[in-house]
Amino acid sequence: MRIGVLTGGGDCPGLNAVIRAVVRKAINDHGDTVVGFMDAWDGVLEKRTMELTVAALAGMLPRGGTILGTRRGSPFDYPDGPQRVKENLRELAVDALIVIGGNGSLWVASKLHNEVGLNVVVVPKTIDNDIEGTDVCFGFNTAVQIATDAIDRLHTTAESHDRVMVVEVMGRDTGWIATHAGIAGGATAVLIPERPFDIDHIADAVKRKHARGRYASIVVVAEGAVPKEGTMPQPTYELDPFGRPRLGGISVEVARALEERTGYETRVVQIGHVQRGGTPNAFDRVLCTRLGIEAVSTLHDGVTNMMVAVRNDDMVRVPLSEVVGKTRYVDLSLYDNVATVFFG
Repeated sequence: MRIGVLTGGGDCPGLNAVIRAVVRKAINDHGDTVVGFMDAWDGVLEKRTMELTVAALAGMLPRGGTILGTRRGSPFDYPDGPQRVKENLRELAVDALIVIGGNGSLWVASKLHNEVGLNVVVVPKTIDNDIEGTDVCFGFNTAVQIATDAIDRLHTTAESHDRVMVVEVMGRDTGWIATHAGIAGGATAVLIPERPFDIDHIADAVKRKHARGRYASIVVVAEGAVPKEGTMPQPTYELDPFGRPRLGGISVEVARALEERTGYETRVVQIGHVQRGGTPNAFDRVLCTRLGIEAVSTLHDGVTNMMVAVRNDDMVRVPLSEVVGKTRYVDLSLYDNVATVFFG
């Protein structure tokens, strides 16, 4: 079998680890050849490839980013895009494609399977951890650790200056990183998209903490968090080329409102793309390896139009039709029954 591989969407710790596992399993166990497509679907449309060998992937397990390059976009952005994908894969003698990507990649892969018969298996990837059908996405664990490490360091500087620190983490539609990092980092409050916040309640939590003699507060804010109607101005954002709000900056408004309501000096820290970069941690390296191997095994079992996933620590195969267009939101019992216990 000749297997194609591409990475789509935003970068994420562990992409190279998945590619490495695919190559090792495919070549060593099945005698396959593996070809990588450069810059996501652009590489398929333009036939820009690199041969992937065991030697080429040596040393890639701990390396962040993706050797194939990645970007957003879709063959469906072009009238002849889907047919070009089909014809180019045929010309390159590619029998099946392993797509490593997030919700957008799931949608593209499923639509290509349905419209042009593409044999595809998807490996779910996102630090936001918001893909339905899997217990965890690779990259999430590393991003949470990076955010937690930052919060740990901010505690000491906040205490030294008697400040409130508002820490903005990634999380467009879901607050997985904010919730887990907030719990792990001992945050005074955590603001997530799933729970519109009342800024007065957050200010009260900060004041309660300071009243007990704890002269530092950490408020963790997911970039997609929004206030309740009427509590403070709703954030507005410019749109990116794909029509999505270009998030970032809600923490500035939260900090300004907290300082006004509490009188405590407040500072903002936006961790930003640091969460995406660098080496994956041990948990994600193991998960990536398992997912890459399972993707190849799925193809050799003659099964396509699937996403490989982890449930209860077992590898499973989930039909793309069951997950496309869905979002996995934070379990609010975790937020309400655990995170909020420590507010203030």
